[in-house]
Amino acid sequence: MTSAPALPRRCTFASHDWSVLARCWHPVAIASEITPDRPHAAQLLDQDLVLYRSDAGVTVAADLCVHRGAPLSMGTMCDGHVTCAYHGYRYDGTGRCRLIPAHPGGPIPSKLTLRVFKSVERYGLIWVQLDASEERPLPEFPEFGAPGFQVFHVPPLDWAASAGRQVESFCDVAHFAFVHPVTFAAKDPVVPRYDVAPTPAGVHAEFVSQVGNISDPSAASQVWRRVYDLHLPFTAHLTVHFPHGGRFAILNASCAVSARKTRVFAVIAREFDHDQPIAEAIAFQQRVYGEDQRIVERQNPEDLPIDLDEEVHVRADRTSVEYRRQLAKLGLGREFTA
Repeated sequence: MTSAPALPRRCTFASHDWSVLARCWHPVAIASEITPDRPHAAQLLDQDLVLYRSDAGVTVAADLCVHRGAPLSMGTMCDGHVTCAYHGYRYDGTGRCRLIPAHPGGPIPSKLTLRVFKSVERYGLIWVQLDASEERPLPEFPEFGAPGFQVFHVPPLDWAASAGRQVESFCDVAHFAFVHPVTFAAKDPVVPRYDVAPTPAGVHAEFVSQVGNISDPSAASQVWRRVYDLHLPFTAHLTVHFPHGGRFAILNASCAVSARKTRVFAVIAREFDHDQPIAEAIAFQQRVYGEDQRIVERQNPEDLPIDLDEEVHVRADRTSVEYRRQLAKLGLGREFTA
């Protein structure tokens, strides 16, 4: 395992910021999509990845056969080995080459070893740390697997936007009445004062208001509590406490594919409506995310400004202000582009 990987070719990040982000955990795929039948391609921070499942579990490696540079994601799986489509070289779950078809039984050079990255399967997602030189905790999702909660995944959402902008939009509490009036938000745009505080992982915010759900008119005037926990750099956990006492949670885990391309993984946990078809619930979440996407993809600057003087902030923006402060403390600079 390489502790300090080199910058990817055609890297869209400032080198310092890429190094900071490479030490963090990022989601790259839904775990159920990684089967023993075929390799899976992904991209993180401009690094091309191949994911494959063997008896050893899921392996995440640079998508590059070290023999002649062909993408292993173009290949196949054979006896638990990812097999290159160019010359048939086979690599096991540790990334070691186990077969050169042109010379079966012959010696295999030690350099025929893939660049394997640290990975873990959690919450039904595959998480990757490109630079494992530092121990970092993964985001928390306490509702996942908890009694009474039904869990499902929204298919990955691809946005032509920076990951920082996407996460900030997810945690914004002043846009409901303007961006989501068709799907869930009441018409009242007033944002009451709410509490925000830094945490070891990122930011914690609690927002109590009458921003309810237009599909339930009787609840529109009742109190709703939304609790946000941001885990740096690009994961946000939201728990919505409904007036009737039920809870609804979303893990919004953004993968910075490149500086201005983001793949959003949304994991849903709900304590009620278990009889509602999951397909309907997924379609609803896709509509909500689509309403945000329409705005975020057109924001200018495309990058999330770390310097607080570059945009104007009001009291309703307390969560995003603290988020930007924590990203700066993480080590990201003014040239941060994701």
